[in-house]
Amino acid sequence: MSQEIRFFHQTPIQIRFNDVDVVGHVNNSVYQNYFDAARMRYFEKVFGHRLDWHKQILVLVKIEIEYQKPVNMYDEIKVLTKVHHLGNKSLHMIQHLTGSESSDVRSINKAVLSGFDYKQNASIPILEEWRDSIRKFEKDLDFSG
Repeated sequence: MSQEIRFFHQTPIQIRFNDVDVVGHVNNSVYQNYFDAARMRYFEKVFGHRLDWHKQILVLVKIEIEYQKPVNMYDEIKVLTKVHHLGNKSLHMIQHLTGSESSDVRSINKAVLSGFDYKQNASIPILEEWRDSIRKFEKDLDFSG
C-alpha cells in the first residue's frame, strides 16, 4: 500500500464520558469500539444495507492498533475507513482515527476480515455482490488475490 492513502469514507465519532479515563484521555480499550462502529457504517454505505448477521457476513479475524496521540474528552474526532486489499476469502482494511483535520492522525487500525456463513459455521469466499460494491466504492483497490 502506498504512503498516501485516499479514504473515501469517514464516520464522525461521539466521545462519551465513560470513554475517558482518570487522566482525561480516551481509554485505549475504547478505540476498538470506535473502529468497529466506523467499519459497520462503511459496509452499510458500500453495500447499501445492513448485513444480516444470521446469514453470510464478514468476521474480524485480525486487528492491529497503533496509538500515536491521545484523544481527549472534548476533541472532535472521526474515523476514516478503507478496504485496500480484496482477496478470495478475506479483505484488508485500514482505518485512521483523526482529529477534525484528517492529517491529525491519533491512531491507526489495520484489520483482516473473512467471509463467513453462520449456518455452515465455515469461512466462505467473499460474495461477488460485495466484491462488486467494494470495487465501485474504492477507486484504487488492490485487486490481487
